[in-house]
Amino acid sequence: MSDLKHLIEAELAEPVEPRVAAFAASIAVQYGNASRAVLFYGSCLRTTELEGQMLDFYLIVSSYEAAYGKSWLVGANKLLPPNVFPAENDGLIAKIAVLSEADFHQLNRREASAVSVWARFAQPSRMPWFADEAARQAVIEAIEGAPVTLLNGALAHADELEQPVSLPQLWEKGFALTYGAELRAERKGRSQSVIAFAPDRYEEFGLAVIGQTAIAAKLLDGKVMIATGQEKQIAAEKNRWPRLRRNGKLLTLARLAKASGTYAGGIDYLAWKINRHAGTDYVIKPWQRKWPILGALTMLPRLIAGGAIK
Repeated sequence: MSDLKHLIEAELAEPVEPRVAAFAASIAVQYGNASRAVLFYGSCLRTTELEGQMLDFYLIVSSYEAAYGKSWLVGANKLLPPNVFPAENDGLIAKIAVLSEADFHQLNRREASAVSVWARFAQPSRMPWFADEAARQAVIEAIEGAPVTLLNGALAHADELEQPVSLPQLWEKGFALTYGAELRAERKGRSQSVIAFAPDRYEEFGLAVIGQTAIAAKLLDGKVMIATGQEKQIAAEKNRWPRLRRNGKLLTLARLAKASGTYAGGIDYLAWKINRHAGTDYVIKPWQRKWPILGALTMLPRLIAGGAIK
């Protein structure tokens, strides 16, 4: 097993608060034998704040057919993964994103058409529930692609950074690129704050990732040095990003539309998320709850124009 896999395995195995573990188990029970693993990630993991917060879980299932039967949700999850649902347990609330094992593996890799999954799993996560050893190993192998994909993108844009480049700078650049490839409500400096939560973790993961990226690089005196003769690899990676940015923003809108059928109160969650991250005080109007797709589409241009989301 590689150093990176060892780090991911150890991180996923770290304990979570008992209420989070119980919440994860309740999610798995809801989907029965289709459930393969439940992952906990996001801001609540970083800050350990649970009360009054929206927890983030990913449910990994064997297949969408096993999870939903003959429901229209099968096609929705295949066409625009993941499906997202609200959940509540023991006074806590969460959103659950559902992906199949196959999609989770593919969306954590460079071949993914959008950044949303690998951008999240390049960050810390926990696995409070898994079905068996095969499911646990499948999650570890899937997540292994996330930090490699993120740092490869950062290496391609390293010429935009002050030289020589440190590992923290490279991580910050990678996350900044992903924020720019989605309609996300993030304050300036968000990338730095993510790294600041666990600087030692990103240093350790970075050491394990350098050498696995498509763009060859090495560390010299604590600085990242890109190997000579990498012009084609750098150009190929840079050429991906206009498409990733376009796909990411379009997918955000498409998933929002889909969520109107899967996520009760989805537009209120969107406003809460924007206000929390962008420091705004946007209030949803009654007509926007009645027609959430139209309401969201009319809300987004104002927020983009005002700089709340980019």
